[in-house]
Amino acid sequence: MTKVTIYKNVKNECVGFKVFEHAGFDEAGNDIVCSAISILVINTMNAIEQFTDVKFTQMVNEEDATIEFQVEETTKETTLLLETMVLGLQTLEDNEEYTEYIDLIFEEV
Repeated sequence: MTKVTIYKNVKNECVGFKVFEHAGFDEAGNDIVCSAISILVINTMNAIEQFTDVKFTQMVNEEDATIEFQVEETTKETTLLLETMVLGLQTLEDNEEYTEYIDLIFEEV
């Protein structure tokens, strides 16, 4: 199961996330749950980098399937992009067919 921890600040604004473990829906290369999560996460990271001037930290470890990302400040744009990613992940988690392969956790930082 892929675990996604969504980091929220004291104002309940999304400031980042950590994604770890493989979904286990299917074999590597055929796992549509892992693919969906990867697309949502990587697209969000790329969009924040390309369309905002906000500084961020990121760590990617392909060996243990971990991605961690956190913005240094929130803006209207970063909030929209991160919350859009969360919406996509929640939609995936709420789907009866995929719910046992993704776990969303919200954590205040």
